[in-house]
Amino acid sequence: MGEVEFALVAEVPVDSDRALVYEEGWQSWSPTTTYRVGDPPVRSPDPHSTALCYLPDRLPSADVYQGEGLLALDAGDGGPVHVFAAPDPRAEVPSVRAGRAGDHLVVRASGPVEHLTDDGPGGLEGALRRWADAYAARVGMDSPRPAPTAWCSWYQYFTKVTEDDVVENLDAIDDLELPVDVVQIDDGYQAGIGDWLTLSDAFRSLPDLAARIRDRGRRAGIWVAPFLVGEGSALRAEHPDWLVGGGTQPADAGRNWGQRLFALDVTHPDAAAYLHEVFAVLREQGFDYFKIDFIYGGAVPGHRHQDASALQAYAEGLRIIRDAIGDAYLLGCGAPLLPTVGLVDAMRVSPDTAPRYEPTRDEPSAPSQRAAELSGAARAYQHGRFWVNDPDCLLARPDVERRAEWAAHVERYGGLRASSDRLLSLDSWGLETTRRLLAEPPPTRFDAP
Repeated sequence: MGEVEFALVAEVPVDSDRALVYEEGWQSWSPTTTYRVGDPPVRSPDPHSTALCYLPDRLPSADVYQGEGLLALDAGDGGPVHVFAAPDPRAEVPSVRAGRAGDHLVVRASGPVEHLTDDGPGGLEGALRRWADAYAARVGMDSPRPAPTAWCSWYQYFTKVTEDDVVENLDAIDDLELPVDVVQIDDGYQAGIGDWLTLSDAFRSLPDLAARIRDRGRRAGIWVAPFLVGEGSALRAEHPDWLVGGGTQPADAGRNWGQRLFALDVTHPDAAAYLHEVFAVLREQGFDYFKIDFIYGGAVPGHRHQDASALQAYAEGLRIIRDAIGDAYLLGCGAPLLPTVGLVDAMRVSPDTAPRYEPTRDEPSAPSQRAAELSGAARAYQHGRFWVNDPDCLLARPDVERRAEWAAHVERYGGLRASSDRLLSLDSWGLETTRRLLAEPPPTRFDAP
């Protein structure tokens, strides 16, 4: 993979004591926040995280600020905010770098960017809101549909979830009179990554379970990582030609679940038909809420069956899914942010939270509340403009560290609100907090400076 060239865009004089710079990360889990110029940006030392969260041919270093398709700078001199943005992130997402050179920030980009200046109210945050409004209007974005409330299996059971766990919590929702619209089955029901229509031993029947949920007056939801193919999956063994890069040298999509990951090539007609079949079958089985995860896999670079860019293939994959599910609710996660505007109803805008506040020293890039709060707050301006923001699930059980702080974050920034505890494990505080956050209307968008 060749070295990506960065061309000079601007040199902006800055007040070193007051200047601020905003980095937009590549995808949901990529660190995104505003820094004081001079503060070191968040960079992951973990190769696993690097492969999943960053563009592989232009990894950001610790001596520059780097936004993917968007970087904004408040020079701190009382003048306008500088916004450097891709003209059309659906077609190309250039990286924008800003590095110190004395009392200037030198801005370079790997592709075309617009250099906009904004002297409106609200400083950097106000400028980001106005840029987002303009971009949403340019792509014909309608106001996003409000999100249903949900219960999700992930943060209590992870991949060990069983059908009986889902039924227990379905019963608890009724017994505790919780205002939950959707019961969402997360990772663990499937036999393998890519083998979405083959069940693990922990589940007996998805159609029967969906019917049971619906008979209670709830909606059935399900998790799928549609563009990933696990090294150990039946899909990879039976159809290696469906992978980006082909069967002999498949493109790298990272590592998780104890195995290498590859990407589904939706430009291959048989792979596209399979993707449509997966979602059409799940829709017919009674699911009308889909959390599609790790969807950066659809934009992994590499040779494809047809002549299409990675972003063109990604958009086609989302179109196939939408065609299969109709008007079902679609939540994106692990997604290239700016290329997905207008293609999903809701979007995870942070990395995964966790029962712990800080990651462990042995796993510095592992999920944590602190990392989720960082990006979730920084991307608040996207809520109600691009989609409904999902700051990740509420965790309110007694063993969750700093649970009141996490609940306050979900309350402030959660357009989509989902509980992810074993409901019978909640104490009185956890139950009252869960009930209140699910019952109260979330913010529609953030407009005040």
